[in-house]
Amino acid sequence: MNPFLTARLFLPKLTQSNHNHKLSILVYFHGGAFCCESAFAAHHTKYCNLVAAEANVILVSIEYRKPPHHFLPIGYDDCWAGLAWVASHATPNPTFSDPWLIEHGDFNRIFIGGDSSGGNNVHNVAMRAGVEALPGGVKVHGAYLNHPSFWGSKPIGSEPVIGSEETPQSLVWSFAYPDAPGGLDNPMINPLAPGAPSLTTLGCSKMLVTVAGKDQHHFRDRAVLYYLAVKESGWKGEVELFEEEEEDHVYYMFDPETEKAQKLIKIVANFLRQ
Repeated sequence: MNPFLTARLFLPKLTQSNHNHKLSILVYFHGGAFCCESAFAAHHTKYCNLVAAEANVILVSIEYRKPPHHFLPIGYDDCWAGLAWVASHATPNPTFSDPWLIEHGDFNRIFIGGDSSGGNNVHNVAMRAGVEALPGGVKVHGAYLNHPSFWGSKPIGSEPVIGSEETPQSLVWSFAYPDAPGGLDNPMINPLAPGAPSLTTLGCSKMLVTVAGKDQHHFRDRAVLYYLAVKESGWKGEVELFEEEEEDHVYYMFDPETEKAQKLIKIVANFLRQ
């Protein structure tokens, strides 16, 4: 891993039944509009603890660099570097090795996951994994995108129809990646834009996409369209969609004790156990 990058690791409670078993690994990318939040923030820490415990996985939360000090695509590259660092533990001489990964990690069961803009990171890392090799020949087994941030120049569904170039979502993108070729139709924010790479190259075997019916950021319709596009693309993996119709964007992150939040965390955990 780049020596300037850090990660926070979460290890589930080791019991007599799982102490000697290798555990699946989740490489996690936090959300925060591409430019906010941290792997060390209190609510992300609580969420990661819950997922690691419920799914019985080693969770590696990547502290990628963010604007305004480091504009995209640096954050995408950092997320890839974090995944490559984890994969390097499957080789004889990993760089900056971590004993938890060496002793407990199953490198045949590596997942990537993220929420909001972190879900966008997941898509872009999965696309890169389809065309670029990871250390040790490691493959990404599965990817989950919770309420992923996608956008485009032409409004769809529930998205605002006036001044689409001036929506909060578009302003965030222009701030986070001011030099993005194609602007709002750059494939990194709009995977379905004309000329975007084919989704058949996604470098994972299965995918989970979740959405919230009352998403105040209007990401719901793009995420559903993305799910349908993946499903119909000819990609050889399996993709599933879950929607909580009466909830808002990342509702489970800020109030994880509610019944619906617990339900979503269990759905993610079940996906990670498959």
